[in-house]
Amino acid sequence: MSVVNNCRDLIGTSGIAFGTSGARGLVKDFTPAVCAAFTVSFLEVMQKSFTFDTVALAIDNRPSSYVIAQACAAALEDKGIDYIYYGVIPTPALAYQSMLDNIPAIMVTGSHIPFDRNGLKFYRPDGEITKADEQAILNSVASCSTLNLRELLISKDASEGYISRYTSLFPTPFLAGKRIGIYEHSSAGRDLYKSLFMALGAEVISLERTDHFVPIDTEAVSQEDRDKAIKWVKEFKLDAIFSTDGDGDRPLISDENGAWLRGDILGLLCSIALEAEAVAIPVSCNSIISSGDFFKYAELTKIGSPYVISAFDKLSQKYNRIVGFEANGGFLLGSSVCINNQPLLALPTRDAVLPAIMLLYSCRDSSISKLTEKLPTRYTHSDRLQNISSDMSLSLIKEGLNNQQYLLDYLGLGVLKALSTDVTDGLRITLDNGSIVHLRPSGNAPELRCYAESDSLDEAQKIVDTVLSSIKSKIN
Repeated sequence: MSVVNNCRDLIGTSGIAFGTSGARGLVKDFTPAVCAAFTVSFLEVMQKSFTFDTVALAIDNRPSSYVIAQACAAALEDKGIDYIYYGVIPTPALAYQSMLDNIPAIMVTGSHIPFDRNGLKFYRPDGEITKADEQAILNSVASCSTLNLRELLISKDASEGYISRYTSLFPTPFLAGKRIGIYEHSSAGRDLYKSLFMALGAEVISLERTDHFVPIDTEAVSQEDRDKAIKWVKEFKLDAIFSTDGDGDRPLISDENGAWLRGDILGLLCSIALEAEAVAIPVSCNSIISSGDFFKYAELTKIGSPYVISAFDKLSQKYNRIVGFEANGGFLLGSSVCINNQPLLALPTRDAVLPAIMLLYSCRDSSISKLTEKLPTRYTHSDRLQNISSDMSLSLIKEGLNNQQYLLDYLGLGVLKALSTDVTDGLRITLDNGSIVHLRPSGNAPELRCYAESDSLDEAQKIVDTVLSSIKSKIN
């Protein structure tokens, strides 16, 4: 199969674009030629800074992912580069193994975005690619001559290494006597998590494994999944339920009552357990985190793991134990630490397992709800409108920048007044009742995100529901 020589032109017309986490687009646009173009462009950019002869590959459970991986492997082969294929594994497992081996990596995943879409995440030997790397990939004029798609043989090294990374930290099975439900659905890590939690001593109950792909979004948990959690904890007498998004880098964990924890609260509890000195978090996270009560310093960033990671350089100049996390629950370990006198190497990419394990370790003699009850009562909520273009979302935000009261009227919040605004990422408005409403277009899909913060969960949920309902009624 011949491939167009100018990869920059092919990528530019492909419909595939970089968002907040990797290159995303419609499955139909991920042709073998386009996959090859991204691969050799990435390869060219990496070879300017690193020396290697092998690239690591892995996929999620989307039906389209395997063929995309075959095209990436064929492009590497065309360039004389070896590859190791790890099969279906969580993104952080791939990233961790590739960093240990000091080689680049490509993860084929669309994470939580709709079924008709997919994506590519790229890793340098030292971690996630930067925004500068993304631009270099887009501007590369590399070429690829011939693609021969072959069957990919699976190595188990990354899966085994990822499990060992966490089981090695605990001298005793601290989850003995605990019952943990694993909501498996189609998560890329579903074949690892049961072994992991059992090794830590838990009795594990597998829940709702599916043959079809389920695009779970940990920032917008459906009412159906909320109801399931409440049902499961009662039916199976569970101490917690653990799950992730599609590629296993964003956690979803419930307490013993079936209440799903917000990702930023989970991240906060994990950071406290790790005795972090400084944190980097997106501006959408709960404001109690940056209040000064928990850490020596908190850096607020734009939304997306590349922005959190970029803040680590600044924090590492002054602090030894640094972490980052997002409202979606993805946790990034910015510096190596010790737990129970055992080393845990830095992993500056989203990870779903570390925050869940540290939460359970923190409440090993108690319960998750008792741990969360100790935190200040400030609540966040978020949801999204799907199939709304980025242009439409940006136009709405622009109107709000010009006239905040007009926007609040449009959003159904006209009885409130704007006290201040923050434009770090989208438009974040502090209201005169102390609540916060925040709008931004998704960087991964045609969606408008709405975040709210208030002193009561009901009020935060009400704000989000009101805003999204008002927008939906006006654009339909």
